[in-house]
Amino acid sequence: MSYTREQLESVMSEKLSKSDTIKLRNKHIGQACQLFYRSDPLKIVRGQGQYMFDELGNRYLDCINNVAHVGHCHPKVVRAGSLQMATISTNNRFLHDELVQCAKTLTSKMPGDLSVCFFVNSGSEANDLALRLARNYTKRHDVITLDHAYHGHLTAVMEISPYKFNQPGGEPKPDYIHVAPCPDVYRGKFIDKEHPGADMAQLYSAPVVEVCQKLQSQGKGLAAFIAESLQSCGGQIIPPPGYFRAVYDAVHAAGGLTIADEVQVGFGRVGTHYWAFETQDVVPDIVTVAKPMGNGHPVGAVVTTPEIAHAFYATGVAYFNTYGGNPVSCAIANAVMHVIDEEGLQENARVVGDYLLKKCREFSLEFGIIGDVRGAGLFVGIELVKNRDTREPDTKSAHWVVNRMKSLHKVLVSSDGPNDNVIKLKPPMCFNQENADQFLQAFRECLAMLVKEGSDAHFMVGAAAEKSSGATMFESHQRLIKSS
Repeated sequence: MSYTREQLESVMSEKLSKSDTIKLRNKHIGQACQLFYRSDPLKIVRGQGQYMFDELGNRYLDCINNVAHVGHCHPKVVRAGSLQMATISTNNRFLHDELVQCAKTLTSKMPGDLSVCFFVNSGSEANDLALRLARNYTKRHDVITLDHAYHGHLTAVMEISPYKFNQPGGEPKPDYIHVAPCPDVYRGKFIDKEHPGADMAQLYSAPVVEVCQKLQSQGKGLAAFIAESLQSCGGQIIPPPGYFRAVYDAVHAAGGLTIADEVQVGFGRVGTHYWAFETQDVVPDIVTVAKPMGNGHPVGAVVTTPEIAHAFYATGVAYFNTYGGNPVSCAIANAVMHVIDEEGLQENARVVGDYLLKKCREFSLEFGIIGDVRGAGLFVGIELVKNRDTREPDTKSAHWVVNRMKSLHKVLVSSDGPNDNVIKLKPPMCFNQENADQFLQAFRECLAMLVKEGSDAHFMVGAAAEKSSGATMFESHQRLIKSS
């Protein structure tokens, strides 16, 4: 299904001035809702491929959106959703081909006995259901999670998300949740330079083993271990080789199940494999997927084994999700998976990701502010530090780079990690080498400016940005959006 230029322009046309949009948002949208570039926010009216456009027609290179997995408004995805919406959209208690085709395709990408699906609407729902499956199967309640992890916003998954509950005002961690160190060999509990030649996987898996043994000695046992296959909010963390193998062995020995959260990094993003957990040569008991699965449409799934699924069925309590697995969502997910294969986006992620990592590591030879460059495919983290020897995080510079990239270079990146000093790249999978070069040129200019101007650079903005915002470049605690 195609649309005329006039139809598209009618949707894109600015119905409110940016100032009016800001005023209405301040009035009617909860202030706890996060907004990028809060002191000078973007009003995005259109997306295409790896680009987004504001109300003035400015084009921004999108290095943030792992949700628009195959590119903003991919025509085949739009067509699939539009056609199905124009035909029928109902719940999955009726038979429909899109549902079963989606389950068939999704499970065909999974290793081992991961062959049964439950469809949901988001990563939060997926992880919530994964916990229910694990606790039902094991008849236990305790869960091990990793420090800095984020698994969603529902109550049950907030409990396993230190990224949230460790913040000021966060709910206390329940006693049945156990937090193991994040396997961050650069800044974690065990760092590479303090343990030269050591088995980092063994060092980081040992605390998980200890929790498992303690629970067994108490007669409790373990319900599940859950982890993002590559931790994103924690700072684009790549676990040491062998880490998940050691952890999974310990968890299974304690009678628990393993849950791989692929919500951020699945569907070919790591380049070498379709799922990030495959880079560690493990097969989880339960896998959760969402975000990229719908390319911006709310759809997610939990994939598990027939044995675990049957135990859930045997409770006699039916599982029903009003929108989970509806024909429109499944048609869109089917189109996304088809486009990934048809356009070779997994291989593109590998090739372009390798190029990005190589060039960023070359930058680290020139700019001492780069402490570490890590990643897999189109999942890249660049950690900024004040001193390479002490590895003191340079949060202020990271914030400055994020805002300068947007205001001067029209390139959108973000920062994250425990110290918010890691520049994150997780762009749409159609991101190509030309886009990588655009990012690299802009990023290099920012680094050069930091070297040239030192601390004064934090207070400098491009002339164009000065004219448009009239506000400081970064205000993390500003509650209301500035409208002038």
